[in-house]
Amino acid sequence: MTGGMEQEKAQAAAWFEALRDEIVTAFEGLEASQTTGPTANLPAGVFARSETKRTADDGSDAGGGVMSVMRGGRVFEKVGVNTSTVYGELGAAAQKAMAARGVPGMADDPRFWASGISLVAHMQNPHCPAVHMNTRMFWTPHAWWFGGGSDLNPCIAYDEDTAHFHATQKAHLDPHGADFYPKLKEWADSYFYIPHRGRARGVGGIFMDDHCTGDWAADFSLTQDIGRAFLPAYRPLVEKRRNQRWSEEDKDTQLVHRGLYAEYNLVYDRGTKFGLATGHDANAVLMSLPPLAKWV
Repeated sequence: MTGGMEQEKAQAAAWFEALRDEIVTAFEGLEASQTTGPTANLPAGVFARSETKRTADDGSDAGGGVMSVMRGGRVFEKVGVNTSTVYGELGAAAQKAMAARGVPGMADDPRFWASGISLVAHMQNPHCPAVHMNTRMFWTPHAWWFGGGSDLNPCIAYDEDTAHFHATQKAHLDPHGADFYPKLKEWADSYFYIPHRGRARGVGGIFMDDHCTGDWAADFSLTQDIGRAFLPAYRPLVEKRRNQRWSEEDKDTQLVHRGLYAEYNLVYDRGTKFGLATGHDANAVLMSLPPLAKWV
């Protein structure tokens, strides 16, 4: 797809794929090193990769990506790390939604390009927190911006784990300006709130959308540091909690919390709605849903 910023688009897409490969390698390393505990007798999980496709309304190819999913591992019950690069023309509903967010020129030229990485991990051990991370770049002929962040979703919360997760995010954001972390933390608290439950879905993190200062390199650098913060923020928590004993009550708490997570992603999440509305592979879009959940 042509239309401008081709070098920047390629650079962003390559970065998202490199981050995916780094995370996949790290998570498979956690699986291989899990040699004790109640799930050590399971085969070490490995990611299965498959291509995804987006089809335009006229049936033409409109990009796609790679879905990397691990199921039934020693540490991860289900984890997906997806990347995609899609393009084409936005339909009327998507144009209206973009225009409502202040994106100029949608009625005159509805072309778009988007690339990103999306990760959701659901854990075997209820003491290991679930987690979500994504970063992305979106382009139209009249605008471009970055978005994304990461947030922690423990079913059994530990204050020290929450503090570590947030401190690591802050350390990666502070070089870009002291105002970024408090702003993005507040944004995450607002975005990942579930109105019909009157509560947050987890213990927060950082989140931004429609981020464009006019300096592409600076905005891309910020987005990269959001991605770079993920493993040092999250992996130590898994390493600390993965051998912790759990009870049937703990497992039940985990399944109920997963129901809360599913409700949010299906009812409120902007990325889920956009992916399904624009014809992206439904299995990739719904990768975020947990393998098992329950409601009281």
